Amino acid sequence: MQREATFFGSSIGKKVVMAATGLVLLGFVVGHMIGNLQIYLGADALNGYAEFLRHFLHGQGIWLARAGVLLAVGLHIWAATSLTLGNWAARPTGYRQWQARESTYASRTMVWSGPILAAFIVYHLAHLTLGSAHPDFVASDVYHNVVIGFQNPFASAFYILAMLALGLHMYHGIWSMLQTLGLSHEHWNPWRRVIAGVVAGIVVVGNISIPVAVLTGAVHL
Repeated sequence: MQREATFFGSSIGKKVVMAATGLVLLGFVVGHMIGNLQIYLGADALNGYAEFLRHFLHGQGIWLARAGVLLAVGLHIWAATSLTLGNWAARPTGYRQWQARESTYASRTMVWSGPILAAFIVYHLAHLTLGSAHPDFVASDVYHNVVIGFQNPFASAFYILAMLALGLHMYHGIWSMLQTLGLSHEHWNPWRRVIAGVVAGIVVVGNISIPVAVLTGAVHL
């Protein structure tokens, strides 16, 4: 127990937690996007997918998935916050002259993209899951809820902003995760950035396409 406590209290242990939970959340984000893209197949396809999720494993599957994702989010935030505070404590005064040689814009904005995504998750649940922030929520009609919800330009703008933050967060997160998992080598590092960029780009474009399609009338009731 003491050895485990020491491991999780170390920066290496926290990075491992970040990588493991990041992998879980990456799988959820990609799966969630693929499911949502069924909106282009029509109302029956999207609502049928939602109905399948609600009844999977006799209705317990979706709650197990939500519990797992919630646990992963909590551990991810804990590890990220602990590492950030530890880095700040290690250097209480900033560099006299700082240059971004090894870091990227994505890595330097992780401290901001994280809170933006946390706020987005709360809003997203209230908007399209619980319906408390939706103007005309129908529990059994996901297609209707998405179209009506994204017809509000302010709601769509926030979703787009959140997806851009998600893209930056994913780009650095995937690159860092692969490094933590041991896939760090001078010959592989360029491919890590390519993989991170491609995956993040696909998720961002796929998710942003939905509110854009609603606003332009390509997807409608």
